[in-house]
Amino acid sequence: MSRIELIDIEYYHGKDTPYEIHALKNINIAIPEGQITGIIGHTGSGKSTLVQLFNGILKSHSGKVMIDSEDIWQKPKQIKRFRYKVGLVMQYPEYQLFEDTVYKDIAYGPKNMGLSEEEIDNRVREAAAFAGLDAELLERSPFDLSGGQKRRAAIAGIIAMRPDVLVLDEPAAGLDPRGRDSIFNNIREYQKTLNTTVIIVSHSMEDMARLCDSLIVMHDGEIAMTGSCDEVFSKADELVKMGLDIPQITKVMQLLSEKGIDVPKGIYTVEQAVEFLKSLRKSKKEALQ
Repeated sequence: MSRIELIDIEYYHGKDTPYEIHALKNINIAIPEGQITGIIGHTGSGKSTLVQLFNGILKSHSGKVMIDSEDIWQKPKQIKRFRYKVGLVMQYPEYQLFEDTVYKDIAYGPKNMGLSEEEIDNRVREAAAFAGLDAELLERSPFDLSGGQKRRAAIAGIIAMRPDVLVLDEPAAGLDPRGRDSIFNNIREYQKTLNTTVIIVSHSMEDMARLCDSLIVMHDGEIAMTGSCDEVFSKADELVKMGLDIPQITKVMQLLSEKGIDVPKGIYTVEQAVEFLKSLRKSKKEALQ
């Protein structure tokens, strides 16, 4: 397992041009190991830029990206070493598929790592299973797959390299609810089975509430908030002020609070709401007896 830490990071789009944008400002953050961490924020808040620093796809203009206490840019010619440690699945990764078959696409990374054919085969089949991709699809062209299947193939291609850290940028974007649930369930199973570190960027508060152990909130290129889901979603008013949505069930609990019901802060899943309503009903019954 690898530890990621960002120290005093500054990043600009279009640096030293008339179109310069200060995309990331004074970023200091350590990613918890062995957990699923969600990164949330409004469009343009810097989420995707941030995760592209983790394995050196982008290089910050100042500050350090540390993996296992090592500055990844100290020896630029060795940057590939960190890209094997931190696997990044970009937004709409299905557009990056290019091989003749799904099998070859998933095998591409492990092959470049110099692994044996036997090891490559084991990794391809294991990664396909983790991504929820049926084995019968491996010999088909990736361009004949559905949108959801393409997404799974792209995720499997990164998993096959067995990175210490798996980073997914909007992995369920554009999928229907069943497809979203399926992909996120597979990601959770992968994280549990290997006890690896997973980082997910998503606009969906419901997905983040259900899936993540901790959250990083981005706002205008800065870290606005960090903490457990309990800690972050208990500050629903602050999130709304930043232009973020909150889980629908949290909105329902807020409405009940406005009606005079003593609702505890930090309810952000349906399961939590059900438990609260059961206890409320029980207390009212006892009061009437």
